[in-house]
Amino acid sequence: MDKTIVGGPRTGVVKVPASKSRAHRMLISAALSLHESVLAVDGLSDDIRATAACLTALGAGISFRGDTITVRPITELPKGEAVLPCGESGSTLRFLLPIVGALGVKAAFSLRGRLPERPLSPFKEELIAHGMSIVQTGDTLRVSGRLESGAFRLPGDVSSQFISGLLFALPILKGDSRLLIEGRIESEDYVRMTEEQLLQSGVLAERMDGGWQIKGAQRYNAPAHSTAEADWSNAAFFLCMGALSRRGVCVTGLDPSSSQGDRAILEILKCVGAHVEVGEGAVTVRRGELLPVTVDASAIPDLVPALGALLSVCEGESRVVNAARLRMKESDRLKTTREMLCALGADVNETPDGLVIRGQSFLPGGEAESANDHRIAMASAVAACLSGGAIIKNAECVSKSYPEFWTHFDSLEADT
Repeated sequence: MDKTIVGGPRTGVVKVPASKSRAHRMLISAALSLHESVLAVDGLSDDIRATAACLTALGAGISFRGDTITVRPITELPKGEAVLPCGESGSTLRFLLPIVGALGVKAAFSLRGRLPERPLSPFKEELIAHGMSIVQTGDTLRVSGRLESGAFRLPGDVSSQFISGLLFALPILKGDSRLLIEGRIESEDYVRMTEEQLLQSGVLAERMDGGWQIKGAQRYNAPAHSTAEADWSNAAFFLCMGALSRRGVCVTGLDPSSSQGDRAILEILKCVGAHVEVGEGAVTVRRGELLPVTVDASAIPDLVPALGALLSVCEGESRVVNAARLRMKESDRLKTTREMLCALGADVNETPDGLVIRGQSFLPGGEAESANDHRIAMASAVAACLSGGAIIKNAECVSKSYPEFWTHFDSLEADT
């Protein structure tokens, strides 16, 4: 699907979907729990459905009714090889890989898109060292063996999803374990979100210097009813649109005290010169000075495409730094962010770990490729708000995280 966007700033009110980061964690803890759980997840994305499908293949009973998910926990493990359809969801694969080992299930993870190329080291080697067999052939990752308790070691500058996956799995092993982290944890807020989910499910991972001490033989006891909070990562696209609009854009349902790291968008928008108002259940952003800034993206890599689009119309030189991990997302997001923005007339260069953006007051517009990456497609809508208009190729890829994005975007009015 190609999406044609009429240029110009937008104004209005949007309610973004539930955090898929939170929903992944809720589904996993519910499937490992002692009793049935009911989850309210507003806006079911492809990634959330992938996690649900994989948990179903492991023996959970999962049913959907609107935005309500009912989860019956795993009580009987599959016989033979279970096929786990991960789709393009890196979170699904990285969270469930050690859990499959902890359960002792023989499984084949089916991978799509760029997921077969995305790195699993040194996570994979650590799992193998503790009893698992992991072999990848093309787009299939086959695992067998049972994960054994002990001391697990990971560097802090790898994906936080590796750490979260082990935090979910180690409590259900028979013996006690330690998870030791070397150096500072990047994207630590996502690890903190995992810790919150464990506590809500009655599972304890005790923080110690350099990592966690985790008792084995714990049982999950997830809440009978829970609601996934709204997603700050997806809200960022509309909040950045608000920074280009005189009347602004209001996003409802956001929790300013959330553990989601991407709530940092508010402070960055203030640095850009936008007017930010945080009220009860709503955040409104209006246009201000549009100042250039330098953004350290080490803890907030998912914000880079949206911020790149905004900074392309903040006159002066802006920089995005410490974002090398973006090269191994659904696309090489440093490259595809640059290509999309340049196709619309922006002046953007890549560095090995970031972007240099020389902002201008208005973009000519044009035709850009989404690279089948949901965040690139959504960022194009931000850039279009101060452009002569845009045609975005393969715009349907937003379904990975935000299926209703274009409907919500089209609900906004022109801010004349």
